[in-house]
Amino acid sequence: MPGDLPAHHAAMQDRARRSARLVLRGIALNAVLAALKLAGGIFGHTYALIADGTESLLDVFTSALVWTGFRVAGRPPDADHPFGHGRAEPLAALAVASLTFLATGWIAWHAIHLIVTPHQGPHWATLPLLAAIVAAKIWFSRRMHAAGAEAGSIALGIEAWHHGSDALTSAAAFIGIAIAVAGGRGWEAADDWAALFACCVIAFNGVTALKKALSEMMDTAAPPAVENAVRAIAAGVPGVQALDKCRVRKSGLSHLVDIHVRVDGDQTVRTGHAIAHRVQNALLASPLRITDVSVHVEPMT
Repeated sequence: MPGDLPAHHAAMQDRARRSARLVLRGIALNAVLAALKLAGGIFGHTYALIADGTESLLDVFTSALVWTGFRVAGRPPDADHPFGHGRAEPLAALAVASLTFLATGWIAWHAIHLIVTPHQGPHWATLPLLAAIVAAKIWFSRRMHAAGAEAGSIALGIEAWHHGSDALTSAAAFIGIAIAVAGGRGWEAADDWAALFACCVIAFNGVTALKKALSEMMDTAAPPAVENAVRAIAAGVPGVQALDKCRVRKSGLSHLVDIHVRVDGDQTVRTGHAIAHRVQNALLASPLRITDVSVHVEPMT
């Protein structure tokens, strides 16, 4: 039961729940904006807006993956997963980043097709719609980015990037449509070029998001600042005379620590064991989002 969970696991579960709720709000926003974009693109004769709406529909699906990842990552450790389920969060982020590349390629292919195919120019009424969409997406992207930084979540960071890239494609569509409307006949493909440009930018940013997700899946060490903080807390525990190895890795919304401490070699095993527990308790109670600590005790030489 959640009430029986240790404080550090309960805190991780709470972070997962709050993150999942924010992702659900993003799903609702994307669903509404996708409908508006597709309707505006069809009736306003602009492929850039249709492509933008298609990306928002994809975001509904990918956000659902992220939401599922948080629901799984928030589960406490069990017999089959003694270190918890944190890997579900970067795994969801990895799936989202990969699907984004597929969608970007599909949108780019259609944009190129329309660039070489004569078609009707866009309607000016799509411009105020796009302006409102850009404003909404920038606001939500910043909110989600702040939440991702607070929770230490790769998936939320990628979700924030998704909303930001959506704002970028909408802004590019706005510019392209404005050029097509102002230029008149002969400039109909301007919004298609805008969609193609946005695809290139999204693909470039997607590489960064993919690297972050892969880095966490490969057990990359936590930043030096986190390791230094772990060392400082452990060194401050009474009975710890020195530190040896200290390994910290991120697992979803939490950190896992493996640390070697040196104590007086003339003390009893029971005393050394008590010191190790104090180190473990101090790290679990710290604000570093640590959910598992392995402490090895070595004598001072």
